Amino acid sequence: MLDLNQRQWVKHVLTHPFEGYEDMRWKKAGSLKIAFFVVFMLFVSQVAYNRLYGYQFYVPYDKIFNIVPYLVQSIIIFAVWVIGNWAVCTLLDGEGSMKNICIYSAYALIPYVASSLIGTILSHFLIRDEYIFIQVIEILGLVWSVVLMLSAMKAVHQYSLTKTLASVILTIVAMLIILFLAVLLLTLFQQIYVFAYSVYTEIAYRIKM
Repeated sequence: MLDLNQRQWVKHVLTHPFEGYEDMRWKKAGSLKIAFFVVFMLFVSQVAYNRLYGYQFYVPYDKIFNIVPYLVQSIIIFAVWVIGNWAVCTLLDGEGSMKNICIYSAYALIPYVASSLIGTILSHFLIRDEYIFIQVIEILGLVWSVVLMLSAMKAVHQYSLTKTLASVILTIVAMLIILFLAVLLLTLFQQIYVFAYSVYTEIAYRIKM
């Protein structure tokens, strides 16, 4: 049996995408601290990719930095994925807890995060004709993360490959529904705030009169 520390489990999962998650599930391994760090680095990679990428390859159109879109693209989307997958797979008799879904999914993002950061760094050293090397690294990182994510969902819920694919598709649908409801809720709160502030302003004006 494998007897690894938390960092070694990360390496084991990344280098053995098909049996690594099964081993980790059997040993009940995985660290929330590492998972949160990976998600934080996902946020950092999004900011770096969009704001610090080599100017000869990409120039951001927005001149004023706004942190909200990057939070949505990384931390919020990841949280919605975890919630959506947990909700869907609970209905489909999945065995994964929300904690394990979070850990396994975060580990699967490591190649994507790493390739994004490597691509950002290389964009300052390579010329346009060498951009193909950056693209290859980024595509390999993305594909590797997709394979790891499918393997993670298959292992954490003990699904067949077909049921895993179906659960991922349903999770994406659930994410869209959650985000749509969240936007509606935020819009409603904004309207309530504007109405309450208007009433307060009017009352304050009347009192002063």
